[in-house]
Amino acid sequence: MNRRMFLQTGAAAAAAPGAHSPRPPNVLFIMADQLRADCLGANGNRLIRTPAIDRLAVESVNLTRAFVQAPVCVPSRISFFTGRYPHSHKNRVNYTPCDPKEVMWQRLFQQAGYRTGSVGKLHFHPPTSDHARSTGFDRVLLDDGIPKTDPYSDYVLWRSRNDPQAAIHYNSTVKERIPGKNPFRAVIDYEFTPTAWVGARTCDMLRDFLSSPEPFFLFSSFFKPHSPHTVAAPFDSLYDREQIPLPRPVTMDYMKTLPRPVQAQILRGKGEYRMEEERLQWVLRSYYGGVSMVDREVGRILEVLEKSEQARNTIVIFTSDHGDQLMEHGLEGKNVFFEDSVHVPLLIRHPEKLPARRRDALVETVDLLPTISDLCGVSVPENCQGRSFAGLIQPGQGGYEPREFVFAENIIPEVITGGQLDLPFVPGKGVGGILHPDAKMIRTARWKLNYYPGGPGELYDLESDPHEYRNLYADPACQGTVRDLTGRLLDFLITADEKDQIARRWLI
Repeated sequence: MNRRMFLQTGAAAAAAPGAHSPRPPNVLFIMADQLRADCLGANGNRLIRTPAIDRLAVESVNLTRAFVQAPVCVPSRISFFTGRYPHSHKNRVNYTPCDPKEVMWQRLFQQAGYRTGSVGKLHFHPPTSDHARSTGFDRVLLDDGIPKTDPYSDYVLWRSRNDPQAAIHYNSTVKERIPGKNPFRAVIDYEFTPTAWVGARTCDMLRDFLSSPEPFFLFSSFFKPHSPHTVAAPFDSLYDREQIPLPRPVTMDYMKTLPRPVQAQILRGKGEYRMEEERLQWVLRSYYGGVSMVDREVGRILEVLEKSEQARNTIVIFTSDHGDQLMEHGLEGKNVFFEDSVHVPLLIRHPEKLPARRRDALVETVDLLPTISDLCGVSVPENCQGRSFAGLIQPGQGGYEPREFVFAENIIPEVITGGQLDLPFVPGKGVGGILHPDAKMIRTARWKLNYYPGGPGELYDLESDPHEYRNLYADPACQGTVRDLTGRLLDFLITADEKDQIARRWLI
């Protein structure tokens, strides 16, 4: 169906008795980078200040147990955009090219008659606007937030023409260290930060899309609260007086209870798994400040939407591509299967169809594409591996089958195959002496099993040990659970790609 046919069909449906909307739902998809599920006021954090997102949560379906398919940017984002698992779309580590045969969300909606746009971080390779448009975006304003991609950044170009301090790098922090003041305070003014730029450009594109007779799919992607933890005034001082609870200190004896790939990821060649408490407190305050920066821009974007006549017919999604350890288990960043890395916030608002509520069912982020496509009447490719949970969030939809478990995977430790450590993968020998660093996770409502080829693995009882500090993988009393979850994981991996691999019928 071409764009004109789709719009005519939508108009006819709107003219039918009982129709409420003049066109199919718009989609406004907002993503933060490295935002933990527990770092929103709406999700129980009493210290963090996220009034705009909290208001959105009150008006949304809040999916409290949503999990990414990989705890690292590119594999996770491509899973969001294709509805397929990393081992299927084969973007296993950052800045690897995606197979052009993979059909992404924006292409599906573009083919269905939607205007499509993207503002901010995409993390595609090559990191250019031309490539992003080739995946199905009509309009692209790009900023990946990484110095090596700055030559392709629309934000960097804009700032060079508008910021009087453009010669100062956007992540520069003040040189003078004042006791009791944030050492991560940005030198540049807030209005010239990447966060403010993404918010402002999203508002601009949103206004343009709202003035069009066509429905739209708009992706707005913030780099924050991802490190580095540079935070601009006034957000640098927002949490000065807060004593944010610090993670549990870990010892080398604890490290020895973890599989070698996890140890390698935490230590990363430098043996540093602790951080001085005062510095860590400022890291946490700055991370919280980064979240509040994103919240401010989310509020501005939603204000533009709510001033239009289309707010009730726009599906708003807020989520993150993965979480952040914030020194839990001795690790900064992500790349592991602890809850802090794989558990993300997921809010979906659509006033016309979705009553606001909390839902505690297990969902995967590959499920988002087929769910939103269901709500918009857009078909998805047959090889989409996610499952629509429209029946979970929309009254009377039906057909929802709860997930018994969620799955994630990751090349661990992917960071040591590039940069300063630069340990390459050698077929048959692995990376840095780790024979095969590919790991798989299966998580039920109670248990989490992390499997590493050659073993040992990890097993956590999330009911009695929600912070995952007691590895029960070798516990004799838990061997039945290990066998059961390993078998379920094997069955899942065998059948996950059946749509790609099983012939529908013999041709002769």
